[in-house]
Amino acid sequence: MQYVIPLIFIAIIGYAAVKRVNVFGSFSRGAGEAVKFVLSLIPLLACTFIMCELFERSHLSDMLSRALSPMFGFLGVPAELSKLILIKPFSGSGSLAYLTDIISEYGADSYIARCACVLYGSSETVFYISVIYFAKCAEKRRLLPILIILFATFISTIFACLLCRIM
Repeated sequence: MQYVIPLIFIAIIGYAAVKRVNVFGSFSRGAGEAVKFVLSLIPLLACTFIMCELFERSHLSDMLSRALSPMFGFLGVPAELSKLILIKPFSGSGSLAYLTDIISEYGADSYIARCACVLYGSSETVFYISVIYFAKCAEKRRLLPILIILFATFISTIFACLLCRIM
């Protein structure tokens, strides 16, 4: 496996040589476009990070977590995971810290910790990924895809906890 990536590079450079493509010039142009793209992401990422911090510091996450706990409990999701479910779409590191707290409080083999681990591993930081994806996407209607992702994450959360209960 350690030779796969070098072989891919050699194959691409060989193919480019056969097609008489200026490999270094193409690479330089692509790298220049990548730098421009990264620089265009900075304001969008800053807004996302500020939104995440405001969500946590305003205690909106705590209030929403307490409000949604009964609904999660009714659907078979442990109420203790409501904050993890709310934080994960915003922050991977914040949700990892909360996952660590859950494991240390309830034990690694507990039902709650198993559900938390499956939820953490099977969900994504929706808003961060959306910023990166939509930065280059010409589509301006962004709310619907984000809502679909959040709904899919919610449904997968319910099924994940159901599977953890069965297993």
